[in-house]
Amino acid sequence: MLFMKGNKMFPSCGFSARVVQILKGHGVKFETFNVLSDPAMRQGIKEFSDWPTIPQLYVKGEFVGGCDIVNQMEESGDLNGLLEPAPAQ
Repeated sequence: MLFMKGNKMFPSCGFSARVVQILKGHGVKFETFNVLSDPAMRQGIKEFSDWPTIPQLYVKGEFVGGCDIVNQMEESGDLNGLLEPAPAQ
């Protein structure tokens, strides 16, 4: 689950767009929630994760990080073991 500004078809900020690009590049199925549509959720997700910025990526219910962390994990190859590609159809 990616909490972001906009949605995976139309990201509303560059940081959200970058995380979407990374996830799509891995071929994983993921859902998004547009925090711009719900100010309480936008604030609540920051408090829940104790992370001050959006986007925020969760995998299997666990907080992974924001754009900077996801980008670092992509560059180091650490995302490969964390993300499972969607089954071929």
